[in-house]
Amino acid sequence: MTRYPAGRPLLDAPRRRVGEIDFTVLPLAEAIDGVIAASRSIDDDGHPGLAVHFCNAYNVALARTDRPYADRLANADVVFSDGVPITWVGKRAYPDLGDRWDRVYGPDVMRGVFATSTVPKHYLLGGSPETLDALQVRLREEYPSAKIVGAESPPFRAASYDELRRRDRRIEVSGATIVWVGLGTPKQDFEVQRLASSLPVVAMAVGAAFDFLAGTKPQAPVWMQRSGTEWAFRLASEPKRLGRRYVWGNSVFAAEAARTVRSAR
Repeated sequence: MTRYPAGRPLLDAPRRRVGEIDFTVLPLAEAIDGVIAASRSIDDDGHPGLAVHFCNAYNVALARTDRPYADRLANADVVFSDGVPITWVGKRAYPDLGDRWDRVYGPDVMRGVFATSTVPKHYLLGGSPETLDALQVRLREEYPSAKIVGAESPPFRAASYDELRRRDRRIEVSGATIVWVGLGTPKQDFEVQRLASSLPVVAMAVGAAFDFLAGTKPQAPVWMQRSGTEWAFRLASEPKRLGRRYVWGNSVFAAEAARTVRSAR
């Protein structure tokens, strides 16, 4: 991916590997500030784009078994620790960064950016039409000063080349500086890199943040988020859709976590 001055607070942050993924290590507040700074530079100076990923235990497991996906993340601009288990492994494997290795959770970053600054111009890409409508209503109620310049719910099928070109044009014309992408893993990770290579935007792969902020799906209680058991809440909420993800993903991640700690030592 292209490196550029707008992303310096994020691109200059230390990176450490968990499994096959190099994670950007920052406290949550600094991550939010870095995203805003990048969007401001893009708005002012027309810098090329920045792709931001949020990866958890499932992403680590997927990168272990899916080579194209691992290769894509190996070239990522920024990868934040979306799950508490990632921070546990990181703190143990790399104690020199333990006090700065926060969970940088997609929904928290989205809330923080909307609440902290009126500079970014936001474009929402993903979710069902119903979720997207509910999300815009919620965001405008909670953050009335935020600038939402566009939103679209793309079809679940793969987009054609012409459809992607038209999508890019809509985003470009809107003047967006941040594109929030909620297309699910791994599709959204490929899309944010495509967007950042095509447009001067900060493209953020925030996954389920659309559903959580819209209120269309329940979010785990804070104590479960902090204890690393959020996956159990989500599994109980959507057992058919998420069953394999967590049963398979957690076992592969456990092996990757052990390998990471051994390698770091």
